[in-house]
Amino acid sequence: MFSKIKQLMSPTNKDLRKRIYFTLFCLAIFSFGTNITVPWASIVYEELGFLEIYNLMSGGGLKYFSIFALGVTPYITAQIITQLLQMDIIPYFKELKEQGYTGRQKINKITRYLGIIFAFIQAYVFSYAYMGTQDAMTLLKTSLVITAGTAFLLWIGDQITKYGIGNGLSLIIMAGILQSMPTTFITAFNDLVLGETFTKVVGSVMFGGFVIVYLAVIIGIIWVQLAERRIPIQYANRTHSAMSQNQNFLPIKLNSAGVVPVIFASSILTIPDTIINFIGNEKAIEFSSKYLSFNTSNTGLILYLALIFFFGYFYTYLQMNPEEMSKNLNKSGAYIPGVRPGEATNKYISNTLGKLTIVGTIFLMIVAGLPIIFCRLSGLPTSVSLGGTGLLIVVGVAIETYKQIESSLVSRSHRRGIKK
Repeated sequence: MFSKIKQLMSPTNKDLRKRIYFTLFCLAIFSFGTNITVPWASIVYEELGFLEIYNLMSGGGLKYFSIFALGVTPYITAQIITQLLQMDIIPYFKELKEQGYTGRQKINKITRYLGIIFAFIQAYVFSYAYMGTQDAMTLLKTSLVITAGTAFLLWIGDQITKYGIGNGLSLIIMAGILQSMPTTFITAFNDLVLGETFTKVVGSVMFGGFVIVYLAVIIGIIWVQLAERRIPIQYANRTHSAMSQNQNFLPIKLNSAGVVPVIFASSILTIPDTIINFIGNEKAIEFSSKYLSFNTSNTGLILYLALIFFFGYFYTYLQMNPEEMSKNLNKSGAYIPGVRPGEATNKYISNTLGKLTIVGTIFLMIVAGLPIIFCRLSGLPTSVSLGGTGLLIVVGVAIETYKQIESSLVSRSHRRGIKK
């Protein structure tokens, strides 16, 4: 770790440091923007209930009704829809998926336009909920400002991906959660230790348990993110002696989908909850609280964990196609020892990927569910239980960003070695 920092600070890696500084500068803009309240609104909510997931990912922007109140969640919703449409639901999207890079560019463009549309709809709904007494023109202006804020964040995310380090949109989500994280621990300390529900001793013990649960979540997600199965492969054009000196592997992660299933599952459950609560029908709100909210109902928690499992499986096979992996091995003249090329290799990779995904996703479900269950038993508020979900996202994105920096350092060191 320290050797990587020393290598990063080397004069030869000045351009890499500039990319990191650029990333931090963009995230600072996001953090600053979450504290700028929309000019026509001055409402600050103490408890957001079902909207806490929006507030968490926007760095507290929704609570203060800032220009970045929605963060990039509308884009996530659009991304879920477009990825689902690629599964033979609409032939046009399947054709785009099969077109390779050009098709992906078109899908990304459609996703962004769809995300802006969702942002405007959600912004208008939130504006009406916060400022229902205002005239229609004020609500429209507010909606446009919030929509522009989301569009600006999407642009910043692109700039980070292009000129900075890591995935821009993931880093923005991570920055928003990190900004809200201190409040999570302060709230837990106030409720458990300083509150009147428990005695000082019992409250202190429970707060210690709360910290231990969060540490377990961090350790668990690091283990899941880094664990992988290495399938040995051989090349037909290389001799056995050459292969024995440098063994080649086909690495498959235990959790290839990363933290995307958690983000998708929480976003999907929030959509109907948002619509129902803004409609204002008491029976619908009661139904939502009993059966859809994963923070307050057992049914909602089971549904939340089931969605994590579904998206874990779905996104893994969307990102890693066993048939394409088999074809790529065949094109490069590689094969798996003991497995015939072609259909047999495809089935072998598919079975291995399926088993790993089941184990990795179940572990992800356990790690995601632990903080929610603990908060229910201790009576902590919704915002604290969502901190566990946020922690999953933060650790996952941090690991991926660190690996990208490490990979960049290794490749630069290798190139300098070749030049010498």
